[in-house]
Amino acid sequence: MTDAAATRSAAGSASGWADALLASFAQAGYLRSEPAILQPAEPFLDLSGEDIRKSLYLTTDPTGEELCLRPDLTIPVARDYLASPRAGQPAGFSYLGPVFRYRGGQPSQFLQAGIESFGRQDRAAADAEMLALALEATTAFSVSDVEIRTGDVALFNALIDALGLYPVWRRRLIKDFNRKVSLTDDIERLTLATAPGRNEYEGVLAALAGSDRKAALALVTDLMSIAGTTNVGGRTVAEIADRFLEQSTLKAGALPRDAVNIIKRFLSISGDPDDAVAQLRALADDAKLDLSAAIDQFESRVGFMAARGIDTGTTRFATAFGRGLDYYTGFEFELHAKGNGAEPLVAGGRYDGLMTQLGATSPIPAVGFSVWIEALTRHGKATSRGGAA
Repeated sequence: MTDAAATRSAAGSASGWADALLASFAQAGYLRSEPAILQPAEPFLDLSGEDIRKSLYLTTDPTGEELCLRPDLTIPVARDYLASPRAGQPAGFSYLGPVFRYRGGQPSQFLQAGIESFGRQDRAAADAEMLALALEATTAFSVSDVEIRTGDVALFNALIDALGLYPVWRRRLIKDFNRKVSLTDDIERLTLATAPGRNEYEGVLAALAGSDRKAALALVTDLMSIAGTTNVGGRTVAEIADRFLEQSTLKAGALPRDAVNIIKRFLSISGDPDDAVAQLRALADDAKLDLSAAIDQFESRVGFMAARGIDTGTTRFATAFGRGLDYYTGFEFELHAKGNGAEPLVAGGRYDGLMTQLGATSPIPAVGFSVWIEALTRHGKATSRGGAA
């Protein structure tokens, strides 16, 4: 079955809701994008890590290039945009089509819809527009009673930068935050870190102390080139460099206790967005940290959300909220049916760094969201039967 045929069939089974969704996206000015089903696997593996490999349906072409059935549509839509004459210019795209991912006992082929907006410099307004359109998507499926959960990874990044931590601590904490690793546990480990015992590569660790990742990678690359090897025990040069850098930093001392207390206070902030802004400014003043740019952007977004008719008083914001993907750089959100805490109906956010990772020669702002058709259809049917959405 072709992409278009699969989409028509699924849309029909959803009683026209998917067609209504596409119509609302088109009315908002977002052009239909239909990327190829077969995609290079490398971007997905690079951006999501090797852990995603077990979920992909992989093959290779005659040249040996690894390909996969697209597991989502954000990266394919972005790649098509970058290959088009409009690359670098403001442009918005919508999509609806099948994606393929191993999901245990669930079907491996399922529909995904969504919007991607590229090149807009008015970031706060674009963020608010995405949330407003995401809410319209739930309405298209007759699901109106939703819970809005939001966060902003740019605030956490700004905090870590303002604290002036070693680069390896910054990278590790941000990685943990993005991937929903137990950040609190990691903070405690870094706080209680003690210098490891002496070993054969003590001199290498001393040379790396206080270095950034680029310098560590260059040193380890040179050392391994001299040794005539490209990996050790299955670890790549980059992984070995990261490990050396982490050990050298831990030898230099534990994560400062005052920084730990500030991070913990930051991560405890939650509530409605206006209250969160006040708490963030109080934290910045008390800790004498310059977080004004990130907080101003957050506050501006809240204003645009209100202008779009979104009830910010019922919007849930938490500084600790994250979607578990490395490429998000700012605003993140999920929409959930009331009473269903685990399953998002719509989810998305800002990912300004993705475009350069996909080959853009200069940064391109990007924000978007994905719609989980299965979940929305299920809750929409429950609503139409008079049940709880």
